[in-house]
Amino acid sequence: MQPFFDFLGSYWWLVFPIGGMMAGAGNAWERRSRLRHRRRLEVIKAKGELKAAHSQVPAAGAVAAGQTADEDIVRAQSQKERMARVLAAHDAVIKKWLEYELDVAKVIAYPAMSDGRQPLTAAFLRAKKVADNLRPESDTAKLTPELFAEYRDAVTDCEVAFDVAERDARRLKDASFTPVERKRLDTAQQLLAVAIDQAATPAERQLAYKRVRQELDGLISLSDDAIDALEKRVAHEIASPQRESSHPPASPPPPTT
Repeated sequence: MQPFFDFLGSYWWLVFPIGGMMAGAGNAWERRSRLRHRRRLEVIKAKGELKAAHSQVPAAGAVAAGQTADEDIVRAQSQKERMARVLAAHDAVIKKWLEYELDVAKVIAYPAMSDGRQPLTAAFLRAKKVADNLRPESDTAKLTPELFAEYRDAVTDCEVAFDVAERDARRLKDASFTPVERKRLDTAQQLLAVAIDQAATPAERQLAYKRVRQELDGLISLSDDAIDALEKRVAHEIASPQRESSHPPASPPPPTT
């Protein structure tokens, strides 16, 4: 033990930098723990709000022996209405997600929403897959109360996951990029405005579109659907004034006799 104490006596000053490093690591771990806890609370809160808004599934069981035909019709209509509401909620969350997938301006502004490597975005994509797999063909589909409840809960989970991922993406914005990369994103956003601007010439729009793709290369991976949507929009802006000027002049009316 004596050599150990001799070492401590000679290098006692190491206590200060090592202590600082340990304190920094402890603070970082505490910050990550608080962030995870806050996200869990957001999920729990959002899920509770959505479940409270959704209608409850009626208890399973046999139809009462004295139930009339009118009651059967009312019950069927009520089931159809509940199914229609859940399907509408499912469609709504898909529509909001597609806005981030297809709108390149939103992809640039909130890149985390189209990045499957982001934990919250990945969680939404998993929840969406579950809800999509459970989705019935129409609001008239015959589901048992258990299957309906499973689908309804899957849609609720999908809504919650999207809401949490969206809030996180809007908070992060481009914070995960370096200053140089953020400058490229800003440039791409400005060029995108030119590419879809009717006031710009066709050559300016085509050049701006190509430069948008170049600036985003290696930073953001655009989906094929997003590229198709952007190309169609740029082509439409270019074709529109051309179509207006390409109509041949009307032939003069034949002389009257």
